[in-house]
Amino acid sequence: MGGRGTATGRHEQAVGEGTAAGRRHADGQARATVGHMSGYEEQAYYRPLWVEEPARRRRLPDPVRTSAVRAVLIIAVTLIQAVIAFLSTLAESWLAFPMVLSSVASTVVATWAALDVWVTRQVWNQRNGVVSEPSSTARTLRRERRRGRRHARATERAQERIRRQGGTGQLSHP
Repeated sequence: MGGRGTATGRHEQAVGEGTAAGRRHADGQARATVGHMSGYEEQAYYRPLWVEEPARRRRLPDPVRTSAVRAVLIIAVTLIQAVIAFLSTLAESWLAFPMVLSSVASTVVATWAALDVWVTRQVWNQRNGVVSEPSSTARTLRRERRRGRRHARATERAQERIRRQGGTGQLSHP
């Protein structure tokens, strides 16, 4: 008969009424047992730990994400310093005054870090074409890239035409 897992967690078996039942082994691999009580046949199948779902929003660009992570870490340290300063002030510890000073300095740095995220995001948008205003720098850059690609294709077509003509129209022959 089947039973639940043991203290060692070796395996767990569920017994059904002549239908498919499940068994989980210590190696973490799930197996399906098919058949009646007398003859079990095990078939391995893999169940993923999680199912990928499409993202609701696009991922932040790398520079923006880097500055955001930096800002979160700095803000977390600032909050910890503020709590330590508050508690050491309540305890009338000698550590209270230096912690208050460092908390004030940390607050300035945390404000700068938050502004850095905003500025980095704006710069990235301006350079990479997210802003679609006529005066956008990104639009001009895209236009120049398109013009360069068109020119390269025209040059390539001209060279291909010369090759097809068997070299006629060239100034010198080998």
